Parts: sequence; structure tokens; C-alpha cells
Amino acid sequence: MPHLQDAPEQRTSEVYLLFAHEAYYPAAAQEINTSLVAAASLLHPRVQQPDGARIYDRVTRGCRQREIVPLSTLTHELGGGALWPEVGDWEAVTADLLQLIRDRDCDALSLGLPDIARALVCSGPHSEVRAYDPAAGRCQAYGPAERIEVLVEVGKQLAWAEAGWSLWPGDGLLAATNPEEAK
Repeated sequence: MPHLQDAPEQRTSEVYLLFAHEAYYPAAAQEINTSLVAAASLLHPRVQQPDGARIYDRVTRGCRQREIVPLSTLTHELGGGALWPEVGDWEAVTADLLQLIRDRDCDALSLGLPDIARALVCSGPHSEVRAYDPAAGRCQAYGPAERIEVLVEVGKQLAWAEAGWSLWPGDGLLAATNPEEAK
């Protein structure tokens, strides 16, 4: 997934950002600990700017239509997070996105991922997650193949949720800018 190339590339319009967050519990519902939004939601005026626009540029360049881009993949591609300060404050941006979701000012696929699936979404694309299985008395390793399975499953849930219409990114979106202009 070559998202962070410096060469100008065509932006892909229908891309999604997947991010884990502090769990919350809507009335009469399961735990929600991960959310997926249309990448264009990063351009919402209530999202910290220009950070949201810079992240949008990173998410949408060089990827396929309908691609789901985990925030952790961007972290991996930004030198394990060392380069986030050059792009923006991802924590503030995701907090703003979560508030938009909770205020219903954008559509989202709100997920209650199991612990291992959530850990895989939070880790980089080449990472391994280990979990101790007390019944077997040993550790089980989960890696890139299992992470892809989680993303495929999220994609299936997205396809079902979007039957008939795409996720709404919100109203009054800002224009995407050249990331160099936003610095």
C-alpha cells in the first residue's frame, strides 16, 4: 500500500480511514472501539485543520478505490510515527472525528472489534500480535495474514452498510489542498 509517496499522484475519492479509539457504549448496544469513516470526513470544518487535510492527502494518494486505510498503516509508513509531527496531530484529528460520529455529523461504520482483531488493526501491516492461550498453555501469533482477514471482514461490513449509498462525510467540507500549502 504505497500511501506516502512524495511524487504527485492522483487522489482516490472513495477511500476510508479506520482507527481504533477509547471504547464507548451507545445505549442498548455493544462496545464500540473502532470506527471507519469516509476519508473526506478529514476535511470537515470541525476537524482540526490543516492537520485533517494533510492526513486526507496521505490517505487518498496512491491507493485503490474503496480501500480501507488503517491509521496504524500511516503510522508505520511515517517511520513508526516519528514523522507524524510533519503531517499533523493524529490524536486531535481522530478525537474530532469521533465527536463528529457521536454527534451524527458524519456517517461511520462503528465497530466493536474483538481484542485480537483490534490489536491487529492497531499494529502495523508487518507486525505480529501474540496472545497467551491459557487453555493450551502457549502463545498464539497473529500476523499480516490475519490482519488482512480483519480488513476484509471490515470491508464486507462496509459493503453491507453502504448498500445503496456511500458513507456521508458530513456537510461543508473544506477543499483538499496541496499539503505543502497547508504547512
